Amino acid sequence: MEDDQIIGLYWERSEAAISETAKNYGRYCRRIAFNILQNDTDSEECVNDAYLRAWNVIPPHRPNSLSAYLGKITRNLSLNRYRHNTAQKRGLWQTSAILDELEDCVPAPGDVEQIVDDIVLVEVLNRFLAALPEDSRKVFMRRYWYFNSVKEIAKGFGMSESRVKMTLLRARNSLKAQLEKEGITL
Repeated sequence: MEDDQIIGLYWERSEAAISETAKNYGRYCRRIAFNILQNDTDSEECVNDAYLRAWNVIPPHRPNSLSAYLGKITRNLSLNRYRHNTAQKRGLWQTSAILDELEDCVPAPGDVEQIVDDIVLVEVLNRFLAALPEDSRKVFMRRYWYFNSVKEIAKGFGMSESRVKMTLLRARNSLKAQLEKEGITL
C-alpha cells in the first residue's frame, strides 16, 4: 500500500492504518529503535509507541514523507527511552559512544540529541550535509541518525572499518569548521 493510501486510512480513523504502517515500516522502525537501545523489548515498545503517536497526530497533521515521519518519531522515542535507561544505570555503550563523538563538534555539552532537533541548527546542518560527497553523507547519516555501528556501515558500503572511521572523523571536523564559520560557538 502506498503512503498516501496509508495516510488516508489515518484520516478515516481506520484501524487498518496501524497494520498497514506496521507492514510497510515495522522493520525500518525496529531497526532505528534497536540501533539506539540495543534491546529487543524496549525497541518493540518504542515502535508501538510510534504507531500510537502517529495515530494521535494524523490527522490533523499530514506528513510529506511517512517513512521520515515515522523514523523521526521512533528515533525521538528511542532516545527518550535511552535517557531513561541510562539514568537508571542501565546504560548502553554504543549510543553513548555515538553521541560522545558528536559532542566535540556540536555545542551543548551533555545534550547533543536536543541540538540535532534545534531549529536554529537545522538549516546549517542541512547545508553541511548537502555539501558532503554522497558517500560521506550516507556514512554520516547511517552513524548519527540511524546509529549504525562502524562495522555495520563498513559492511553495508563495502568499505573497511578504518575507512569508515576516517570518513566520520573528516565529516565531524568539517561540521565543526562549518559551525564555527556560521558563528555557532562550541
